Amino acid sequence: MNRTEFSKLVIINSSSLQMHAMQFTKDLDDANDLVQDTLVKAIRFFHKFQEGTNLKGWLFVIMRNTFVNQYRSSTRRKSIISNEEEINDSSLNHSAEYNAAENKLLMDDINMALSKLPDQYKIPFIRHFEGYKYCEIAEELDLPLGTIKTHIHQARIMLKKQLKRYSISHSG
Repeated sequence: MNRTEFSKLVIINSSSLQMHAMQFTKDLDDANDLVQDTLVKAIRFFHKFQEGTNLKGWLFVIMRNTFVNQYRSSTRRKSIISNEEEINDSSLNHSAEYNAAENKLLMDDINMALSKLPDQYKIPFIRHFEGYKYCEIAEELDLPLGTIKTHIHQARIMLKKQLKRYSISHSG
């Protein structure tokens, strides 16, 4: 069978395709577009059709795949557009200002909590937070290693109590 003969057979089946397309799209214009896309693909890939098999079934599969691919493409496009709409200068500026203000309040509260710690707990804790190892802190402060670990542990407990509202609002 040549392309011309195949095209005639495909066109004969186009009315069945029209009804099938309406089930997918629920819109006459979209259904017409879907039928046209299906016919173009069928004629373009006629060499893949195996003569003697169900032509209408083959066309329906092409239509379904075309519809699904167009739907996925449309969904991605809408998602990209809505994401672009959400990310504009004013929303980014507002978000940045809000985050900066929130971070400043948090840092003020942390600094306030640290200032309330006794020096014997605050100094080892700050050194540990800066990345020093327990043994380095013990050597610097000329204190036993166990004492340094205890002081850091006590500092954590005190800070947790003072900053409790942050752990509750940011947990889970």
